[in-house]
Amino acid sequence: MKIEIEKSNTPLTKNDFMSDQMVKWCPGCGSHAILAAVGSVFPKIGYKKENFVLVSGIGCSSRFPYYMNTYGFHSIHGRANAIATGVKLANPRLSVWVNTGDGDSLAIGGNHFIHVVRRNMDLNILLFNNQIYGLTKGQYSPTSPMGAVTKTSPMGTIEPPFNPGELVMGAEGTFFARIPDNNLKLMTEVMEIAAAHDGCSVIEILDNCVIFNDKAHEQITGKDYRDEAMLVLEAGKPMIFGKERNKGIRLNGTELEVVEIGKNGITMDDILVHDPTQLNSGIHTMLATMKRPDFPVAIGVIRNVAKPTYNELLEDQLVQAREQSAIRCMDDLLNSGDTWEIQ
Repeated sequence: MKIEIEKSNTPLTKNDFMSDQMVKWCPGCGSHAILAAVGSVFPKIGYKKENFVLVSGIGCSSRFPYYMNTYGFHSIHGRANAIATGVKLANPRLSVWVNTGDGDSLAIGGNHFIHVVRRNMDLNILLFNNQIYGLTKGQYSPTSPMGAVTKTSPMGTIEPPFNPGELVMGAEGTFFARIPDNNLKLMTEVMEIAAAHDGCSVIEILDNCVIFNDKAHEQITGKDYRDEAMLVLEAGKPMIFGKERNKGIRLNGTELEVVEIGKNGITMDDILVHDPTQLNSGIHTMLATMKRPDFPVAIGVIRNVAKPTYNELLEDQLVQAREQSAIRCMDDLLNSGDTWEIQ
């Protein structure tokens, strides 16, 4: 049974959602853009202000609840998704947003992350991925690329990184998107789509840490690279990219490949058309794992499928249990089963 969230009777603006707290992120940090996007999206969603809750863990991203004038919970390291689960189950009429980082959710919080996705909890997870531990001053994280030189890997990391999208697909997630922090228009559009999704939406944000990992995503999102390095996906449209818009992705057997339209007999009919609603996650997984230099990086909504949420299924069970139970009050409970009188 789907539970609706109450809409606001009066129009709200971005100013209604921004708090009076000083934003303490470093100048130039990509998180400023994420804050601006969320502030713009919340009024468009249309819920009452008191129906929004932000839950965070520990890290630079996790200061987010202080900067929004909504209910919020700054929790402990790696536990944001678990606590957000409790919030949503306790009050299904809340729109619950998780603000977390690659270290917070994919290291100490990795178990909570994959299970909240697997359960399809009705949460919106914003995963700030700067490929570093920023708040604790520059240690490598689960998404740091192989060979990255950091304070805890002075000779370079020897661990292959996690791909958040691949984790979501492996956990049979229903929604995954990836967006750069320097495209505010696309960020707000994707967040609106995520908010409308019934279930667990995960948005990986390619976030820049100017102090400890500056330009980590530059060769993907930088203006000199992005036309060739990013494939911006749109539902129902062919997967084309490039400065001249003459390159595309096609399926060759069981593998994706980059082709040039107009060469070797390649036409637009050969190019894959994006369908984020396809239940089989095979193509979505391949899109999520494409990487430079062989492929462009997929940007936008990669997967958006409809499946029952944990919240709906639990509510159905509770309704059924109430209807079938003979216990209607505390006296019924106390007098149920075996009872004794103590002299």
